Amino acid sequence: MGDVFIRHIELLGYEKRFFPSQHYVYMFLVKWNDLSEKVVYRRFTEIYEFHKALKEMFPIESGDINVENRIIPHLPAPKWFDGQRSTQNRQGTLTEYCYTLVNLPHKISRCLHVVNFFKVRHDDMNPVTDSQTKKPEVFLLPKDAKKNPTDITGPIVLQTYRAIADYEKSSTSEMALKAGDMVDVVEKSESGWWFCQVKNKRGWVPAAYLEPMDGPDESEEQEPNYAGEQYIVQKSYTAMEEDELTLKEGDTIEVIHKLLDGWWVIRKDETTGYYPSMYLQKAGEANTSVKSELRNRIAPPRRSTIRNAKSIHKQSRKLISQETYRRNSKKYIQSQRNMKENLQNKAKVLSKSQQGFCPGCGLKSCRHSSCPPMPVAGAVARANKPGNPCATLKDLDGEEETSLLFSKPSALHAPRLGCPYRAARPLALPHHRWEVMQ
Repeated sequence: MGDVFIRHIELLGYEKRFFPSQHYVYMFLVKWNDLSEKVVYRRFTEIYEFHKALKEMFPIESGDINVENRIIPHLPAPKWFDGQRSTQNRQGTLTEYCYTLVNLPHKISRCLHVVNFFKVRHDDMNPVTDSQTKKPEVFLLPKDAKKNPTDITGPIVLQTYRAIADYEKSSTSEMALKAGDMVDVVEKSESGWWFCQVKNKRGWVPAAYLEPMDGPDESEEQEPNYAGEQYIVQKSYTAMEEDELTLKEGDTIEVIHKLLDGWWVIRKDETTGYYPSMYLQKAGEANTSVKSELRNRIAPPRRSTIRNAKSIHKQSRKLISQETYRRNSKKYIQSQRNMKENLQNKAKVLSKSQQGFCPGCGLKSCRHSSCPPMPVAGAVARANKPGNPCATLKDLDGEEETSLLFSKPSALHAPRLGCPYRAARPLALPHHRWEVMQ
């Protein structure tokens, strides 16, 4: 057993190829112990031959000696004719197979047979093609359909983007670009790293180096949300530019604008700035090994730091300044404070009125003509309930005793008093004390 081993294997989908003849290959994202990630392509017939050889190498674990000892997963034999339907339906089985395979004891999951089968081959990086032949069709497995792999998309028409500047890769999992290169985007990650392919090359590319062909504006980007979403900082970062923020691990912040290049606008107290999204985790979400591994990578470059960028669009991308973010954020926060204060003031007035205090002057048993009429006491509203449709109110403060009769429950109610019955309009009576007479 060597030092190299596989940490994770993920089924991405499959390709329908037309050279040298029509056939199907599965796409796997293989993550290695050195944190590199490679995409490999395998026919199902190859996978099945690999599976048979693995069983022969480990007869006890494959159940050949005792079925009860079997831990190597099952894999059905290929059909006499493998069409698109069988290729698609087999994805659930392959997803489970790969997951189980990687989690087997190390003597199996890290053996040379497994390692060599999933290593990148020459035809993974340079697929055999013919310029006269139809381009392969890609069928990706949606992220929200991992548990139901039959919900496959496709055929997918991959979005084509253009490189605005030269990019030199800094790791083996990335892909170098030249200004003007046309790339097909396979996956757009929130981290700002996009998985792309161009001709016979594949790898991760910073989204900031790419622009769409039809215009500078990204319709996929959300509008700013000044209410904010709460996130926890999982990795410290020191600001390199004036419009960025320096934060420490464990800080709680609010994300107010998610941008595709992986640099989100966040709010800490009343300060706003850019921060790498790959170093953030939504509050309440569980940490995963994939997220932890992602944070070991460097943050993607920002577009504002790219030199010699050359766009094909005359109109530049619409950018919102940090001053605008701060101003709008302060307005939102102040409006929320004002709303909260208004609700608290109304609650205080309501509490006083329920205790017999005038909402106008604050005095008890007020008789000022300039003050608004006091609402009916809560006891009056509660007296008029189903089964007791009428209530008589006796004026205790007036010079003459006056009895008022109410025959409808809705007529007795001021909604702000908290009565369970709802009225078409609030009822108010003169500033006298009233006694419920059944």
